[in-house]
Amino acid sequence: MTATTAAYPKGRRRDGPAGPRRGGRRHRRSAGPLFVAPFMVLFLLLFLAPLGYAAYLSLYQERLIGGTVFVGLDNYVQALGDPQLIRGVGRVALFFVIQVPVMLLLALLFALALDSGLLRLARVIRLGIFIPYAVPSVVAALMWGYLYGPDFGPFAQLSRTLDLPVPNFLSDGWMLGSLANIVTWEFVGYNMIIMYAALRTIPQELYEAAAMDGAGAWRVARSIKLPALRPTLLLTLLFSVIGSFQLFNEPKLLMSIAPDVISSSYTANLYAYSLAFTGQQVNYAATVSFLLGLVIVIASYAVLLTANRRRTS
Repeated sequence: MTATTAAYPKGRRRDGPAGPRRGGRRHRRSAGPLFVAPFMVLFLLLFLAPLGYAAYLSLYQERLIGGTVFVGLDNYVQALGDPQLIRGVGRVALFFVIQVPVMLLLALLFALALDSGLLRLARVIRLGIFIPYAVPSVVAALMWGYLYGPDFGPFAQLSRTLDLPVPNFLSDGWMLGSLANIVTWEFVGYNMIIMYAALRTIPQELYEAAAMDGAGAWRVARSIKLPALRPTLLLTLLFSVIGSFQLFNEPKLLMSIAPDVISSSYTANLYAYSLAFTGQQVNYAATVSFLLGLVIVIASYAVLLTANRRRTS
């Protein structure tokens, strides 16, 4: 009897290196779906199920005679010709064109300045820029609504002290810019953190090679940092597209201060909310929400398509 046979008596299986490994692989494969299962359950219950129910509601109408009846796509045909919805979507699109470039440009400048290493108290500055994002949007809208106030706001009081005309930031001509200022104040820090984190992932060897070639700070930023930030800029732009067309909290809260300027259909999201909870038109509100989601998908796809074309060209 050899030493190997004596060490492993007859009737007992010798577990070689492949035995435990195969069992471990099977265990890992079976554990994977268990880790994903909680997310899938919540995704099904909190996203897909409400979405399906909203799609179901959008195909019906509540009538005085006959009750709830199936109308197919009649709600969608009505929404496509609804002037209030069209004006709301157009107003939000204008808001996006004005506000998003300013916000992303400021976030980019702050990220580049922090990454340059030339600022003193960089951590304090970074925290100060990011703090507005930690403030809830409801609180931010209320705070800026007080600042904009033509009667007791600090801007109005300062103007009266200096014998200057009181700026009416809540007028029809100023309202869209006032909303853009609130959203920019809230989200510059959020986008700045994303860009700054992307800048910190650039290999140090690229900077060393650029320094050996005599490149200055501006040339490094233009030739190394900005090209490396293109995917991040695209990501923040997509987030901004979605957030802009879902604009709700700020106009909803300022509506109580300036009801003559902000109506219930000022934005498409606010219009859907007003239809559902004020007008009790749940079916039509579901239709408006679905069309708004379609607009967001189309706008996001257009941004991606434009970015891919520029990249390939």
